[in-house]
Amino acid sequence: MTTIDDALERDLAIPDLDWRVFAPGTVRDALRAPSGNLARVRLGAPGAPRVVLVPGVAGSKEDFVLLMPLLADAGYLVESYDLAGHWESVDAGPASLDPPRQEYDRRLFVDDLIALLEDGGEPAHVLGYSFGGLVTELALIQRPELFRSLTLMSAPPATGQVFRGLKHIGPISDMSPHRAAGLILWGIRYNLNRTPPGRIAFVRERLGVTGRPCIDDVVGLMMTMPDIADEVAAIDIPKLIAVGEQDLWPQAQHDAYAARIGARVATYPTGHAPCETAPHQLARDMLALFDSE
Repeated sequence: MTTIDDALERDLAIPDLDWRVFAPGTVRDALRAPSGNLARVRLGAPGAPRVVLVPGVAGSKEDFVLLMPLLADAGYLVESYDLAGHWESVDAGPASLDPPRQEYDRRLFVDDLIALLEDGGEPAHVLGYSFGGLVTELALIQRPELFRSLTLMSAPPATGQVFRGLKHIGPISDMSPHRAAGLILWGIRYNLNRTPPGRIAFVRERLGVTGRPCIDDVVGLMMTMPDIADEVAAIDIPKLIAVGEQDLWPQAQHDAYAARIGARVATYPTGHAPCETAPHQLARDMLALFDSE
């Protein structure tokens, strides 16, 4: 699944681009979810098999600008959305729940994803990116009938305080969620990963909108992740773990988690965001996963 082929060549040829611009034919709307209105995009033929792409903390639907048309061209209806408190869903959050709550908690994000999956009427192939992977796993064990397959892209292969497993800084990651979030945001803003100019310009614009209390709460959730791996493993659907060689977590941890939940592993010569830097390889492996149902 990771051989050098034309998908790698096409990924290496990706230019810098404006990440605000979706492929022609993309439809924008808002999903009325438990936490409020969530900005959503869809691309592909109505009635086609669905693929739902769930972004991570401080991310957005725009993270999948390159991946969406590849899956749509293969015959799928591809959807993504902004998590509550993020980007164009910034007004959604715990204050809009019935009854209102004070913080962004796991139940909020899981209930929102379930609402989106129910809105389509048919089970979907679901990809969860980083924190979005944790949300998809929680939704899967709650409502397995809504899922046709599960792809975890750069999701933490750990439970409890998941940052303890990070390369290099894991041993010093035990700190308050607010401080940990601050370090994460500092690294993003100062472009430690040397992201191209068009991409980092959009990321900084997005960070200027997404609320800091939301990010603090999400980081706190990532520091207290329950161990649900056995429950995920017990659900008999195709599963894929897709990661870059330079991901935040070591490859050995991803491999061990894949073995625990019964997932295939695809590894790419990139970092934490294969959807941005290896979309052709990722789409190839996701389509192979879909075909294995």
